[in-house]
Amino acid sequence: MRYRLTFVAGVVLGYVLGTRAGRERYEQLKKSARQFAQNPAVRNTAETAAQQGREIAGRAYHVVSDKVGDRMPDSVAQRVRTLRERTSQGSGEDDWGTSNT
Repeated sequence: MRYRLTFVAGVVLGYVLGTRAGRERYEQLKKSARQFAQNPAVRNTAETAAQQGREIAGRAYHVVSDKVGDRMPDSVAQRVRTLRERTSQGSGEDDWGTSNT
């Protein structure tokens, strides 16, 4: 029982001290996060990482498909073909609305 009481007292103390920082600190953190995300260097790095991920995924698909062969379900194979065709036609976005540049 003593441990429960100590735990509850700790939770209450944490809540009280946390609410003193209040809404101002929350808004300040939110603003900082937004500024960080809108920084051109951060956006370029994220875009580059996404592009590299797409390339690695494409290479991984080829390696796996060579090993798996005809055992891949038709639905998966059709989806991959559709994505390849869309990419080769040069559409500017993928399924998630991000650019392929």
